[in-house]
Amino acid sequence: MAPPIPKSGPDMAVTVEAPAAPGPFVLVCEHASNAFPAPWGDLGLSAAQRQAHIAWDPGALGLARALARRLEAPLVAANQSRLIYDLNRPPHSPGAMAARSEVHDIPGNAALGPTERLTRTEAIYLPFHARVQAELARRLAQGQRPVMVTVHSFTPVFNGQPRAVELGIIHDAAPALAQAVLAESLTQTHLAARLNEPYSAADEVTHTLALHATPMGLLNVMLEIRNDLIATPEAEEGMAELLAPVLRAARARLEAA
Repeated sequence: MAPPIPKSGPDMAVTVEAPAAPGPFVLVCEHASNAFPAPWGDLGLSAAQRQAHIAWDPGALGLARALARRLEAPLVAANQSRLIYDLNRPPHSPGAMAARSEVHDIPGNAALGPTERLTRTEAIYLPFHARVQAELARRLAQGQRPVMVTVHSFTPVFNGQPRAVELGIIHDAAPALAQAVLAESLTQTHLAARLNEPYSAADEVTHTLALHATPMGLLNVMLEIRNDLIATPEAEEGMAELLAPVLRAARARLEAA
């Protein structure tokens, strides 16, 4: 499924789909796109590198959209490659504008000075996270307690090592929803689901949750799906069909507790 088309102007960093959706979930996809728009261009990368998982999370946007439809949820999605700015990293993190990803050098990110880092932060990071905050705040103002779910994918082989986990369920400071999602996943699906694999908060991958959900005490979870399981639009829809009931049941489990 195609990524969103990058825009110009103040909304170039972010697309919000179905902002008026009535469901209790708010979905976020920080690594939705492998677009390399102006003024940054291709950062010196080959076409193959721009298609690879270092540039985005393949399948994550299609899965997030399919989940959003089933959950009647808004979706906040990035419009450009995470190599220009990784929206799940704070501005001071080296990984926000990484000079190297796995075995790949990123020439356009080599030796970035403070002026260029600030330019990218103001153009991409600030408007994206302002929109996430706005979608949550609107619901809070109406007496709702939104549930935040970020959607990612990961490569089946990392640094030459195969990964057996199929569904990673990751939490920041508040583990309740992640634990409930794990319990429901093990009951309702055939997936090899693991808590805090293949990443955890110790790997600095929960910035979005920590920035928006944790301070307001909102239920939240980060989903990581192995990307060979969502490699086609049909597979994205099938995975959403599995995971939407899991998310609903996990939320209901906590509400009933």
